[in-house]
Amino acid sequence: MSTRTEALIERRRQCVANAVASLNPLFIESGENARITDADGNTYIDFASGIGVNNLGHCHAGVVDAIRDQSQSCIHSCFHVMMYEPYIELCEKLNALVNVTGTPKTMLANSGAEAVENAVKIARCHTKKRAVICFDNAFHGRTMLTMTMTSKIRPNKTDTGAWAPGVFRVHFPYCFRCPWNLTPDTCDMACGRSYFEDYVFKYQVDPDDTAAIILEPVQGEGGFIPVPEGYLEQVREVCDRHNIVLIFDEIQSGFGRTAKMFASDHFGVKPDIMTMAKSMGGGLPISAVTGNGDIMDAVPVGGLGGTYGGNPVACRAALAVLKAFEDDDLLAKAGTLGDIVGARLSRMFEQYDIIGDIRGLGAMMAMEIVQGNSSMAPDGDKASSIVRICREMGLLVLACGTHKNNIRLLMPLTIEPAALEQGFDILESAFNAV
Repeated sequence: MSTRTEALIERRRQCVANAVASLNPLFIESGENARITDADGNTYIDFASGIGVNNLGHCHAGVVDAIRDQSQSCIHSCFHVMMYEPYIELCEKLNALVNVTGTPKTMLANSGAEAVENAVKIARCHTKKRAVICFDNAFHGRTMLTMTMTSKIRPNKTDTGAWAPGVFRVHFPYCFRCPWNLTPDTCDMACGRSYFEDYVFKYQVDPDDTAAIILEPVQGEGGFIPVPEGYLEQVREVCDRHNIVLIFDEIQSGFGRTAKMFASDHFGVKPDIMTMAKSMGGGLPISAVTGNGDIMDAVPVGGLGGTYGGNPVACRAALAVLKAFEDDDLLAKAGTLGDIVGARLSRMFEQYDIIGDIRGLGAMMAMEIVQGNSSMAPDGDKASSIVRICREMGLLVLACGTHKNNIRLLMPLTIEPAALEQGFDILESAFNAV
């Protein structure tokens, strides 16, 4: 007799476009904090969090209450037609949280890709320049512009034809696989100021026609790669020298994932614009662009927005997320979680030679899987096997990276100690099996 999951998979096959990937052959029936129940009653520990969306876990009570309350009064009016207070309140709170140059202002949208699109538009309007510099291993979205800025070709760009013009890609400071084959002790920040001045601006793009440099302080899909200390300061200097808008994409790294509200807070460097989404809405689709008010206001009235951007229900959910951070001291909990995760990964690094590197900030940690036996060659097949075995044993984890050889950990910041311990036990069992 077929299971309900098998029946749903067949229905999906008949009606959903094949290109819409589903990483696990599972259907969620319900979720509570860090545990998920599927359509056949099986339970899983969630180290994926909807790709970094559920930092507060599944169905956080405060978020659920806010959604319920707002949906009983106004679900939608479109902010352009009739304004509503939750939009204003959320912008006020984000302006108080986000460290950008100047006095901040905010606009709201629906998704991370929309936030990035608008950030680039704002930078171009402000500078009256067109080129955008992005990085190897970056992921910024799937729209035409953000897909162009996204690094990985397959499957993100396969057979898509022409890409958006004016986008230039440069090397990211990926210390484990340094593009210059240097080490942190010998590199003298070869990826920083001198790289831009002596190579990028001489051989790739004129700084006088460069509107923005956009980067993730911790690359998400690229493999949870944090920038090295001192790097952002040098990029900031480059942008200031050439009137280039510096954009930080904190879509996956924001809202406590790194034990700071935003990853860039670890480095003390202010961007001109920051993009946010994912855990901002506690599971509802909402994103934000917060930036220097003078830069944000360079766009003509009517040039920013959208029908659903900053929907009132999503705004209330986001406000509930921010309230939970205040009431439950979630940044401190994220720091404690990061310490536990880091210690466990350090022990695994010593035990398994297929772990070439462990890295990250706070609770945004990953392991890079290699062939082992002294070979640092990336091994996406082993990573895929680990993900599969974990799922079969009741744990959801995700792979990432250009070679799909990184195991990233995105458990809720609110995960119960027993679930965290059980999840790591399963993870180690998967490594033993591989």
